[in-house]
Amino acid sequence: MSSLSTNEGEAPFPYPSAPKPLKTWYKTFGDLSISKTNPSAKPLIIIHGGPGMTHHYLTPHTHLTEKYSIPIILYDQIGCGSSTHVPELADDTSFWTIELFIAELENLISHLGLQEYDILGSSWGGMIASKFAARHPAGLRRLILSNSPADMKIRYESTAEYRRELPEDVQAVIDKHEAAGTFDDPEYEAAYMVFVKRHIFSLDTFSEPLVKSMIEMAKDKTVANVMSGGNADRFRNLGTLAGYSMIGEAKKIKNRTLLINGNREIASDAAVRPFWREIERCKWVTMMGSTHAPHLEEPEKYMGIVSEFLIEE
Repeated sequence: MSSLSTNEGEAPFPYPSAPKPLKTWYKTFGDLSISKTNPSAKPLIIIHGGPGMTHHYLTPHTHLTEKYSIPIILYDQIGCGSSTHVPELADDTSFWTIELFIAELENLISHLGLQEYDILGSSWGGMIASKFAARHPAGLRRLILSNSPADMKIRYESTAEYRRELPEDVQAVIDKHEAAGTFDDPEYEAAYMVFVKRHIFSLDTFSEPLVKSMIEMAKDKTVANVMSGGNADRFRNLGTLAGYSMIGEAKKIKNRTLLINGNREIASDAAVRPFWREIERCKWVTMMGSTHAPHLEEPEKYMGIVSEFLIEE
């Protein structure tokens, strides 16, 4: 990755209800103007998950630049990582909405002067990307929704089903600490990790990029707390995203779209299926050896699927 041309910057982001000036931090890999000489290699904007994570866990996507000369753009969303944090609005549900992050994406595209581009949204990032794509934005060519639910109600119905399949003693521990509100108890964390291994991240060791994102997220949980409801979001959403749904709206997406999800993961088949049903030009790949992070669990296979979709005529 050291041989790649990179550039870091900040995009000023004017937002009417913000209490102070906002800036979006971003980093580019490769030549954003390469499509002038290689029409199949459009810049790929990659949107991280969370809400409240950072770009770090998605840095393995630089493989797409190294091997296929696809320039990529990673960025931290407002309230995350190296972008402006707004902890003073920790209780403001009117500020922390998906519209904020769609406006931020639009602003970043304008700041970078992108005329034509692709988007890959990871988990929550795909929820932003799908809403954005449904509005027929200028310049968007192809769309990848990686491990992203089309409907939060269905997503959490699947989570509840998975929870009922956990060993009874694990369920009992989770029930006990949810009732007491003791989400930081090591016993609860250990029980939750059983769920994680089955449905979120199947590898025995967390990779360095993922750990970095988790550390950064822990420094400021404002976004996660407001939008997902804090620790309770592990099995139910009590935040501003609870009512999110693309059912009936996904049909407005006219771009060629790739859906990726893992085997019995939190972005379950049932939660992804509305995208498949409604988006006319859509391909769906379920990676059976992965859960919610196939770019880390099956990186070679994942990058092959993504690169083929982006490069094919």
